[in-house]
Amino acid sequence: MKKVLCKAAVLSIFLSLNFGIVYAEPSIPPFYQAVSKMSPDGKLGQVIKKEQISTAVPGAQAWRIAYISSDVGDRKTIATALVVAPTAKAPAEGRPVMAWAHGTTGTAQSCGPSQLTNPAVSLNQYFLLDGNSWSDYGLPSLEAFIKEGYVVVGTDYQGLGGGGKHQYAVANTQAKDTIDSIRAVGSMQETGAGKKAIIYGWSQGGGTAIAAASMPDYISKKGTAFDDIEPVGFVALAPYDVAVTMPGAKLDQAISEKMISELSASFSDNVFNFAHFSMTLWGTQAAFPNLKLTDLLTDDGAKVIDKIYSNKCLHASADTLNYAYGAGYKNLLKPKAQNTLAWAQAFLKGSVDPVKPVAPVVIYWGTKDTVVPPVMGELYQKQMCKLGGNISRVQLPGEQTHFSTPGTAAPLYLPWVKDRMAGKALANACPKN
Repeated sequence: MKKVLCKAAVLSIFLSLNFGIVYAEPSIPPFYQAVSKMSPDGKLGQVIKKEQISTAVPGAQAWRIAYISSDVGDRKTIATALVVAPTAKAPAEGRPVMAWAHGTTGTAQSCGPSQLTNPAVSLNQYFLLDGNSWSDYGLPSLEAFIKEGYVVVGTDYQGLGGGGKHQYAVANTQAKDTIDSIRAVGSMQETGAGKKAIIYGWSQGGGTAIAAASMPDYISKKGTAFDDIEPVGFVALAPYDVAVTMPGAKLDQAISEKMISELSASFSDNVFNFAHFSMTLWGTQAAFPNLKLTDLLTDDGAKVIDKIYSNKCLHASADTLNYAYGAGYKNLLKPKAQNTLAWAQAFLKGSVDPVKPVAPVVIYWGTKDTVVPPVMGELYQKQMCKLGGNISRVQLPGEQTHFSTPGTAAPLYLPWVKDRMAGKALANACPKN
């Protein structure tokens, strides 16, 4: 332990002295370099830049795009995305749209999945035996959806290639990015996209999907690049929801201190989970300027966290924390957090609104998920069913982890998606008790 703390102290001194070292910003491809210099002026969903790219998916064509979105504070932003559409002639009513909300990749400008060399493929998870990259990328069930005649779009979210600071785990912001991605592909004549859509997402994107389901006002906004979109369903793979753990609670100082303390303890059990938690602090502060990282982190901790998450994606960030601090990473946290009421309010405001979903929601979860507690989905179902929503929860077969969820869930959600796109009736899946 003494060696770990000494190592951390040396790194802290090094960071404070700097020694004239120039830290390079993360490198991003020319398309994103150009986009990051643009201003977010225009209608929601308006495509402000696009480039056609290749795809090996039979009967498909693909693009990288940049489009206008907005965040939790209703500030205009720029998001980038990957779009894949069939090459065949579109039906008169337009093609249905599948909007993918990806899981955690990181917070630096270089962490957008569409930036990879060959992104227009089915989901490729880095840690699986057939993974071929340092990060997850691609669109789940892409070939199946193209065969069905759907357009598939996968937002990178704001801050992951389009400039600005990524508001990681602020589900309200990522939900807007995903909704506006539907408007963006609808405005592109090349895609043949229509109004009908389904949002599907995993982990960070699972929280995005259920947050989007409870945003009727944003979905129905007029004066966008493509008005009157019609979400007919939401597929959430291992979704997170901070707000649902405190339904109806009136925040005060005592409750907020307890909430922040429990979150800190729960996500500090290992360096990988701590990377998610500290990245959440970084992203939440980006969304709510009244917060300071030094409210919860030491002065050196705030410097370290800002340096890491401005420049690296998730797995490199976790490795950096492990290399620099070993078991001492918890020492980046203040012994006693400050301004906890404002932080708790921000976490809740950025989470899922307690509003009846605009369409059916299905949640898929595994019994061995230790990243997102499955109880969050259970509490979400109870809350939204009381509000009149149609929410189903499906336990995946076997002992599935957080990371095996997308592949295991695919055979189950594909027929569900097809039925929703076809307009088939769906029995209410809410528990009767």
